[in-house]
Formats: sequence, C-alpha cells, structure tokens
Amino acid sequence: MTPEAPRAAGHATSLPQACSVRSEAAGASAYGTAAGATFWVALEQNGPWGRQAATDSHLPPELGRALDRSCTERGGRLILIRRPEGHADSPRASRRRCYVAWAGAEPFLLAADVHGPHDLLGLDLDALTRGDLDAVTASLPHLEPSDPVLLVCTNGRRDVCCAVRGRPVAAGDNTAYPGRVWECSHTGGHRYAPTGILLPWGRTLARLDDPVARGLLGAADGGHLPTALLGPRHDRGASGLSPGAQAAESAVRAAIGETDLTAIRGARPAGPGVVEVSHRDGRAWLVDVERHEGSPRPESCGKTPVPSWSWSTTVRASGDART
Repeated sequence: MTPEAPRAAGHATSLPQACSVRSEAAGASAYGTAAGATFWVALEQNGPWGRQAATDSHLPPELGRALDRSCTERGGRLILIRRPEGHADSPRASRRRCYVAWAGAEPFLLAADVHGPHDLLGLDLDALTRGDLDAVTASLPHLEPSDPVLLVCTNGRRDVCCAVRGRPVAAGDNTAYPGRVWECSHTGGHRYAPTGILLPWGRTLARLDDPVARGLLGAADGGHLPTALLGPRHDRGASGLSPGAQAAESAVRAAIGETDLTAIRGARPAGPGVVEVSHRDGRAWLVDVERHEGSPRPESCGKTPVPSWSWSTTVRASGDART
C-alpha cells in the first residue's frame, strides 16, 4: 500500500505506516543526521527528478554526472531546485537560478541567473572548497550576495514522504517569502520529512511543519534559527560537521538556547566519544556522544525495516570530570 492517503485541502497526507510518520511517532532524535557537505551548489532544474536527480532529470546526464562528481570529490554537494509555484514540468525559462553556498566558519551565499547548466563548469570549486569568496565570485559571472534561502526536499522518486509532506511546506513558505523557498532534490533522511536545508549555513532541519517553517527565513535574515527549531525533534545538524560533531553542536545549542547560527565556532574530537564545542564568547563544553542502535524501522517507505540508530549526548563544561 502506498504511504499516501486521499487528498485533502489540495494536498495528500501520509498514512500511518509511512516512514516519516513512524519515525515521528517513535520520537526518533534527528541529531547527527545532516548530509555532510562543506559547500552547496544548487541549480534550478524544472521537470521530474528520478532517484539520482543529477543524472535522472532533464539535465544532460553526462553534465549532471560531472557536476555531481566534482562537488562530491571536494566534500560538497550538488542539489537541484525548482520553484514551488506552478507545475514542475512547466516550460523552461531562458535563464535559471543557481546558488553557491560555503557552510564553513564564515558562511556566504551567492546567487546568479545563468544561461544554462554548462555555465557551472566555470565555477571554481577548489576556491569554494577553501571558502575563498573573492575567487568564487570571480569565477562565475553575475554572482552576487544573496539573502538566506530555504530548500525543502520534495524528491518523491526517492521517497513519497518527501513529496507528500514537503510540497505543502515549500508552497506555504514561498507565499511568505517569494523567491526564497525552493523545492529541492534528495537531502537524505526521508524518515525526517519534511526536511529542509537553510543556506548558507547548511543547517539541516527535520519535521518542518508549517507554523515553524513560516518563521524560519525571518529569523535567518538576522542570522538566527527560531527557538522552536532547537532540539532533537527538528535540528539535524550543520552539514559541515561529522555526524558525532553535528550531534554535539546541536546538543549544546539546545542546552544554552543558542539561536545565533555562527555563535558556535568549533566542534572537534577531544578523545574517544567526546567532542569539544566552543563558543565565540570563549565558553567551551565537552559533549559525550554515543551512537545507539534501536528497534528496526524502514529508512524509506516500502523498504524492509532495518535497525534504527540515534545519537545520545551529555553536555558538560570543559574540564569537568567525565561521568
């Protein structure tokens, strides 16, 4: 049976056995589940997306493969985007939007309207890997600083939960912030749908219900997350960190109520199962992190259940004895 119930009020709803519904009902923590990426390249591409959007869309497959490989090899990520309004297969415009984001310590987001996807072959990905703003800007004509944008996964060919639960969120947010909310291809973590990525920070979010999502870009304009997004229900982590460091950084944010997206300046290993998280004001914490295996649940709709996993975290002041 498909995890989609009859449409109501213009949108389908997920059935109880859908992977995201089961994950939410189980109270599964989202900590440490962000897809790893120190930078993001988002390209507007109308039409349907297959399971591997870069090579299974209207984008020329060889070009999509080359762009995807070039980003991945450097620790970044290529993602396809499309506008929430209208049909996904609407006629292609003569120019298309692209975003280039560095998610490091001094994050930046650039945007340009390009003639076509081949224009991205000139983008200096090595400079983007280093976070070299000037070199990146010089490599692709018309790149200019951009306000924060929210990408909401709606790639139904990867998992129906993303389409069923993500599209209403993207459409609702786009009404409040036209041109700054985009549907996007696979972000990982179907079971946390609706999922989103806030650029430039690479902040990856789970279970974006409409009331919470509506305030997201308003807070981001000031460099903050809404307080409601702190904690294991919604915060999957910062894409530029390893999974354990993501969990530790998110746990510290929740513990101290830190919404400033650049206030946490580092999260680095400090011994087996320990991450040191530092704040720009000089404070530091040691966080005990442990990955736990849980009861079997499907990672995606229609798949055989596999053991689930989650991160447990214990935050303590730097220098405290380990308990």
